[in-house]
Amino acid sequence: MTAIPDRLNTTWLGTLTDADLIDVEAQLHARFIDLENREKKVRGKKYDLVRGPADLMAAWDRWSRVCTATRARSLNPRRHP
Repeated sequence: MTAIPDRLNTTWLGTLTDADLIDVEAQLHARFIDLENREKKVRGKKYDLVRGPADLMAAWDRWSRVCTATRARSLNPRRHP
């Protein structure tokens, strides 16, 4: 398991192997989905990602950056139900 720094940048992302990048993307996606599901449960139909709490937005931002890097390498992230 790769340690994920507090601040993601292209230099750090560039040091990751394809397998490590996919693992990091999966970890960050799982964290984002957990927070999103929790917020959806609380807000119901009033849920709006961009109006969510800071930790949800931060999780989305981190996952989004890594997801973009996986797409740039033409990698397919794994999704677990």
